[in-house]
Amino acid sequence: MKVKYFSDTDTAHIEFTDSEVQETKEISENIYIDIDEKGNLVSMTIEHAKMNAMLSEFSLQEITSKSA
Repeated sequence: MKVKYFSDTDTAHIEFTDSEVQETKEISENIYIDIDEKGNLVSMTIEHAKMNAMLSEFSLQEITSKSA
């Protein structure tokens, strides 16, 4: 996964796979998703990201299962 933030436009772009984009769908006025030919999520774009996604702070936490 790749997360890019463009401060000049306050836009966040989250890329989940490198599959070819077949279609872009508008989820809301400021959120768009790109899907591949099978309908799988490729990426997401968030306009006005600081307000809409609270990107003033970003963190990633990986949760692993504990074996008994």
